[in-house]
Amino acid sequence: MTATAPPVAPPDEPAPGPARRFDLRRLAPVGLSALAGLLLYATFPPRELPWLAPVAFGLFGVAVHGRRLRAGFGLGLVFGLAYLVPLLSWTGVDVGPLPWLALAVAEALVLSLAGMGIAYVSRLPLWPLWASAVWIADEALRARFPFGGFPWGKVAFGQPSGVFLPLASLGGTPLLGFAVVLCGFGLAALALRLNALRRSGDGDGAVRMLRDRTVVAAAVCTVAPVIAGAVVMPFMSNAAQAGTARVALIQGNVPRMGLDFNSQRRAVLDYHVRETMKLAAKIKSGAVKRPDLVLWPENSSDIDPYVNQDAYDEIQQATEAVGAPISVGAVVTAKDGSTRNRLILWDPRTGPGATYDKRHLQPFGEYMPYRGFFRIFSKDVDRAGDFVPGKKAVAFDMAGTSIGNVTCYEAAFDDVVRDQVREGAQILSVPSNNATFERSQMTYQQLAMDRVRAVEHGRAVMVPVTSGISAVIRPDGSVAQHTGMFEADTLIADVPKRTSQTLATRAGVWPEALLVAIGVGGLAWAVTRSRRGRRTAG
Repeated sequence: MTATAPPVAPPDEPAPGPARRFDLRRLAPVGLSALAGLLLYATFPPRELPWLAPVAFGLFGVAVHGRRLRAGFGLGLVFGLAYLVPLLSWTGVDVGPLPWLALAVAEALVLSLAGMGIAYVSRLPLWPLWASAVWIADEALRARFPFGGFPWGKVAFGQPSGVFLPLASLGGTPLLGFAVVLCGFGLAALALRLNALRRSGDGDGAVRMLRDRTVVAAAVCTVAPVIAGAVVMPFMSNAAQAGTARVALIQGNVPRMGLDFNSQRRAVLDYHVRETMKLAAKIKSGAVKRPDLVLWPENSSDIDPYVNQDAYDEIQQATEAVGAPISVGAVVTAKDGSTRNRLILWDPRTGPGATYDKRHLQPFGEYMPYRGFFRIFSKDVDRAGDFVPGKKAVAFDMAGTSIGNVTCYEAAFDDVVRDQVREGAQILSVPSNNATFERSQMTYQQLAMDRVRAVEHGRAVMVPVTSGISAVIRPDGSVAQHTGMFEADTLIADVPKRTSQTLATRAGVWPEALLVAIGVGGLAWAVTRSRRGRRTAG
């Protein structure tokens, strides 16, 4: 019997090897990015957890550090979706999920550019500095593009309290946001370096770690923003510089929630007149002192009082009864035939006078860009308005008090608020109409913006809202009084009039421009290093 040789595999078919296992650790950066986005969302009202923001950026910094551009883009998109989808859920109220998800995805795509840039500069020395500036550059882009920008969700707007907030008075929302992000990326750099030292065996001693330059630099990036905020905090003041004004805020409420509340426009006007007449009765009885001025919300009279005599008479009657000028929010037809979202200064003796037309209109709400195109996706586009924006800042002289007007959505834009303070506003007023968004997070998020603006410009901020939450905000950002939601109410407060300008007001756009330049400089340095590395390798 002869032995037979074992079969041999053909040369073009390699012998099977052990099956490859997918390494779950590859998903760790994705999980970290998603968790970071959710934590950043959790910092925003109605919660008030500003300290979570540095933790969120710390996790995101660990996730993107040292990654390729494509990975940075993808991780930035994951982070953006986890952050913005829940944050902007109020935009889908009464119109369905499509507009909400489309907006969240579009904003997340812009934010993913930041993820790509942060990954690119993360190999540089002092990378938390460059990465934080790249983030602010991305926020500057989102605040301007597309359709005039959408600054909602800027990191600064999640900081209506806490140790970082005072920095808004030095460099506005860009510096405030930069400080928060720098602290978070500093934490990430510190954790990454300490872990590297531990693995290499060079970090066995505390003294040796403290001598490590990277550890020191990361610790400085983490601690410096906190120290800066703590140093500035004692300089925040609620003191009156030009006396006080007794201000009444009228919240008349609306017939029902949702987009269709406007179908009962006459009822909205009647409600605000009725609440004002209640105040007048209390003044007459001596229960309360007469206010110096009264503030009504945006859309408190969607019936044009210039055209409709009955609306004119109602407002005039209320103004005379309370014996003080009223700022009335109205929808009017201008002389050129255009529709304006207008604030009207109504005097008890002379009637309607000075006006302010909302300058920064809300796209897809007050006007519809590319209406024909977007109608393909939803017929709800036809419910959007056709308003025309105003062109200039106007401060109302109300019984000797200069009131700067910032209508609702405009509070999200740095330049609109700053212009009103530079116009001479001693007190800021943010009349709003949030009834469209029912009991969603929108009202709370906007109130947080108003609190940040108070500190940024050192002004008390009055927030009269049709359905709530109306509020009196002190110059240090704290809330002195507030109403509930969907209830008729009146707030009366003695409010400090202030005339000095903060450094942020005087500096204007320059802090943002400087931070953007730092971010661009970091990207340019990273490009130069990458090219040198390729030449050396070649």
